[in-house]
Amino acid sequence: MTKPQPPLSLPRIAAGDLTSDLDLTVPELQTLLRLAADIKRHPGHYRTALSGRIISLLFEKPSLRTRITFEVAAKQLGGDAILNIGPIGGREPVADVARNLERWTDLIVARTFDQKTVDDLARFASIPVINALSDMYHPCQVLADMQTLREHWGCLENRKLAFVGDGNNVAHSLMLNAARLGLNFACIIPPGYEPNESIVAQAREFGKTTGADIQVTNDLDEGLKDANGVYTDVWASMGQEHEAAERARVFAPYQVNAGLMAKAAPGALFLHCLPAHREEEVTNQVIESPVSVIFDQAENRLHAQKALILMLLDGPAR
Repeated sequence: MTKPQPPLSLPRIAAGDLTSDLDLTVPELQTLLRLAADIKRHPGHYRTALSGRIISLLFEKPSLRTRITFEVAAKQLGGDAILNIGPIGGREPVADVARNLERWTDLIVARTFDQKTVDDLARFASIPVINALSDMYHPCQVLADMQTLREHWGCLENRKLAFVGDGNNVAHSLMLNAARLGLNFACIIPPGYEPNESIVAQAREFGKTTGADIQVTNDLDEGLKDANGVYTDVWASMGQEHEAAERARVFAPYQVNAGLMAKAAPGALFLHCLPAHREEEVTNQVIESPVSVIFDQAENRLHAQKALILMLLDGPAR
């Protein structure tokens, strides 16, 4: 019979929330990635870490990976999760939602249309709040992405990741974390779909410290040169369905196919946050190729989010 594990003593995230990627300091980010790797290797060591803890899952948008991995994470750590699907702050103010949930549960995970909703939850709740996707950021996805790249490359320094497509929330989070971890990053987008200028400026400031080169370009050849990884996302995110036809026309030259992958470094990995629209932003040939690591990314959502939860909470309920 396996002996029960003692309560864990883990580093805490000083900000107390993860509303954006920048709520994690660089040392905390590095610690989280190491912890995620350890959880993946030794899941049994953490099986009672959240005993008695309950996580609230608030989802305004559809979800497979985020919803399932947070539910599984809570249960595999000895706690539980409760899901609510629908608008946040529709029937009552966000402030009231936050102050109700803090009385019943230990942590809020929110997937929202508007970054302000996440910020307001964190402002009014005395318990930690995690951004599980907003219009500005997708930090949980990118924690898993960085874990995946470290597994395949060993380290991130002197490597280059190219993101091809819309300058969206995934591009923002990738750019910020790449810059802070010393990973060169190119965002390759059609004219008019560039990422948020202030986020680009922030990333470039971080790059001055770490040596990461942050590039924004419309030119595929320029952006893909020497890229060790190629990342894409859907052309029309949730809430942009009315733009789908126009975006399909504009983004067609940026489809990730065999010809585009050939512009990157030999053996470059292919990444996608999923769900993928096969034969739109990426061909089936690339998705099913040996360089595709999309399901490694999906698996690592579980491990990275376990690490994040543990660094926001201080062990089992007392």
